Amino acid sequence: MSTRSSASGTPRRVEVHPGRTAVVEFDPELTFECVEECTWCCHHGVLLYDQDLIELAARANLAETTTQFRGEPFVRREEKGREEHVGDDGEACAFLRADGLCSLHLEHDWKPTRCSVFPLGVWREDDELHVGIRESAHDHCEGLGVSERRVVDHLDAFLPELLWELPNPDSDRVL
Repeated sequence: MSTRSSASGTPRRVEVHPGRTAVVEFDPELTFECVEECTWCCHHGVLLYDQDLIELAARANLAETTTQFRGEPFVRREEKGREEHVGDDGEACAFLRADGLCSLHLEHDWKPTRCSVFPLGVWREDDELHVGIRESAHDHCEGLGVSERRVVDHLDAFLPELLWELPNPDSDRVL
């Protein structure tokens, strides 16, 4: 699960979009920027919310690129046939190209909600949206703490408004 306290130990509410606040439970000084060659987040299944399915259908064949797991749609993981940019099992996201870049992001200027959220963990508690840093990101994400881009200052880029409308935005569900 996600880290559930800020550096001061007290969560703080931040307006992310007009009228949409999130309870931030990580150090507000934390920085993040994707780094070249790090594809760790692409090794896991990407949960697709209803709006993501609609958006993805406009860009790809859903029958070829998605799968169902425990009744929820995910982007299919596939054998990549190379050692770079893959998980321990040799698989990664169907949209991860051989050069380690995402075809959806590069060719369509779009990311599924779960991809936008990473490396954050999101969950609902006491009817509020909470956000922390995924525990696994602390161990594997090379982009934490490498830039001047404070996460708390850019939450609107990480957290699409769609998340506030979901009954269960829990970002720890994996394929």
